[in-house]
Amino acid sequence: MAKKTEQTDKAEERIHAVEEALGKGEHFIEKNKNLLFYILIGILVIVGGYLGYRKFILGPKERDAQAAMWTAERYFEKDSLNLAMNGDGTNLGFVDIASQYSSTKSGNLAHYYLGVIYMKKGEFQNAIDNLEDFKSDDMIIGPMAKGLLGDAYLELGDMDKAIKFYLEAANKKNNDFTAPMYFMRAGLTYELKGDYSSALAQYEKIKKDYVKSFEAREIDKYIARAKALTATK
Repeated sequence: MAKKTEQTDKAEERIHAVEEALGKGEHFIEKNKNLLFYILIGILVIVGGYLGYRKFILGPKERDAQAAMWTAERYFEKDSLNLAMNGDGTNLGFVDIASQYSSTKSGNLAHYYLGVIYMKKGEFQNAIDNLEDFKSDDMIIGPMAKGLLGDAYLELGDMDKAIKFYLEAANKKNNDFTAPMYFMRAGLTYELKGDYSSALAQYEKIKKDYVKSFEAREIDKYIARAKALTATK
């Protein structure tokens, strides 16, 4: 009986503590109701503003950017690089799309196209500047953008940065197309540096993990060469 009474007392204490806490909460709300009201209004304004921005500003801008991209992409496909970049006097090129529609997906993609075009033109620093502004989680384009950065730095003679971006490209998405391709380029660049053991590690990774890839078809000869060169050091 004493034990039951003790449990009842503890239960009442917990209830009293909860009631006290609720009372404090009600008192706080009553005391600060004006402040809480303004905070709530502020949250509603921010949320409403964001939704309005997406619907009435970003949405139309995205549609306009996509329309502009259509013509620029057609010029790009025809290898009319200057028209793709700068437009034709009526339609915008990638330079203006990237600038005027920077907050849109199309504006972002325009930086990738510009990176490719500048690579073709041999303007490697301009290619780097645009590729660094491009963001993508796409299975193919994402790694290729990183790989193009590697190519650009290699053209500029910076082999360390080239390797860095090749490895980022290879590790960005694990597939049988881009991953082995950029592990291969990293390996070849390590060879250019004279780091044959690191080159060997890339080639062996291709042989082990990407047996169905194009690079795996002749990887044994690269492995043999890297082993031979490693043995001579």
